[in-house]
Amino acid sequence: MKALSIIILILDIFAIVKILQSGAEVPQKALWIALVVIVPVLGLILWALLGPGSPVKK
Repeated sequence: MKALSIIILILDIFAIVKILQSGAEVPQKALWIALVVIVPVLGLILWALLGPGSPVKK
């Protein structure tokens, strides 16, 4: 269980860095970061599917 927590934390940090590097507007970045921090697993999934640069939006 501890390993899963560490993996989720690493993925959260990766997602936050990628969100900050994206070309999205600041309010959008803030919303995505808040979502990833408040609901880590669901936030990661939604960001991967719907966030800036995601394959679904293209």
